[in-house]
Amino acid sequence: MTILVNLDKVLKERGLTSTELAKRVGITNANLSILKTGKARAIRFTTLDAICDVLNCQPGDILEHEGEDHDD
Repeated sequence: MTILVNLDKVLKERGLTSTELAKRVGITNANLSILKTGKARAIRFTTLDAICDVLNCQPGDILEHEGEDHDD
């Protein structure tokens, strides 16, 4: 199971930079970079909520689940 982060795509669609998003959300550029690269092990709901508010999107626009094929 893999969670993909499509934040760069949404930022581009909205015409925002990572720096502007980090400033509006109230997180550091370093923490936003960790999230964007998929290296984050967790995200607070309050942070996700703030990102969605700023980008006017749903969590599913940012996060995507990539499952594994199973032969059951």
